Formats: sequence, C-alpha cells, structure tokens
Amino acid sequence: MINTENFEFDSVYHIFSHVNGKELIFREETNYQFFLKQLDKYITQIADIYAYCLLPNHFHLLLRFKNGENVNVEGEHQFLMKNFGNFLNSYAKAFNKKYNRKGALFLNAVKRKKITDEKYLLKVLHYIHNNPVNHGFTSKINLWKYSSYDSYLNNIKASKLNRNEIMQYFDSLEIFKNYHHSNVEYDFLNIE
Repeated sequence: MINTENFEFDSVYHIFSHVNGKELIFREETNYQFFLKQLDKYITQIADIYAYCLLPNHFHLLLRFKNGENVNVEGEHQFLMKNFGNFLNSYAKAFNKKYNRKGALFLNAVKRKKITDEKYLLKVLHYIHNNPVNHGFTSKINLWKYSSYDSYLNNIKASKLNRNEIMQYFDSLEIFKNYHHSNVEYDFLNIE
C-alpha cells in the first residue's frame, strides 16, 4: 500500500498522482510540454529527476530530493510539499484557464513511496518506463514520447534528468534496454 510518509531530504521517492474523476490531465501536446516546463521550474531546484512518465490521466516521477542545508529538519516535509503543491497548482490553474474548467484537477494527496534499496529502485524505474505499454497506450516503450526512457537512449542530447546516477546500475546502454524489455514482477510495488 502506498502511504503518505513524509518527504525527506537526500531520499529517493516514487511519486504519482491521478486526475480527479474521469477527466484527463493531458489533452494535447502542449499540456505535456507545459507540465515538464513546470516540473523543471518548481522541482529540479529541490530534486534530481531520474525518470518520469506522463499518461493522459496520471503521471509518475522517480526522484531524489537534494540536501536542504538551509531548511530546518522539522520543516523539511512542509518545504518539499510546498514546492510540489506549487508545481501542481501552477499546472492546474493554467489547465483550468485554458479549458474554462473549475475545481480540482488532481486527487488531493500526492502519492509517494520512499525507495530504500537498489532492487526496489530498479523495479520502479522499469514500472515507470513501461507504464504506457501496461496501460495500452503503445506497444513499445520507445514509441511513447512522454516518458524519460528515450532520454536515456539518446544520452548525447542534453537533458534535465540525472541519467548518470541511474546508469551506474547498468554496465551498458544495451543492458539498460534489455532490462526494460524483460519481464519484471511489480508485486511488491503496491501501486494503487
């Protein structure tokens, strides 16, 4: 079960959220682009992004929060949550304005799971990158353009992702690709 444990500096998390109800978070190409722009604006200053996947009705992020040297330890969760709240609110406000809608776009809680070991980290990475295939949006992960998978394959191109940290777990790009095309059990990810 995904709980709502507190965010902590220097920790890795799988973070995701769904749309409120049966609407879509992303209706067109510009929505995906704006979401990534806001992610960069609000989250890359406090976290290293390892992976992401944006689907029409939900998103997944894999990230490590940076060290918060100037923030009181007792206030770290509030500080990090405030940045996430600002990020999602900025997207929702722009989305509501563009589509002349009112009300909450995202479910109330940002779901999160702290990742404490390498095995779990790699399973979450696999899960995030394979999410478009698992949900039937594409037949191959490299065909979904709203995920970080292609950024790993095209590592010559500049990216805001922290690819080096993840690639330390793979001896080559070929091994990275083979891992993503292998079957991985998600049983203990407890994603709901």
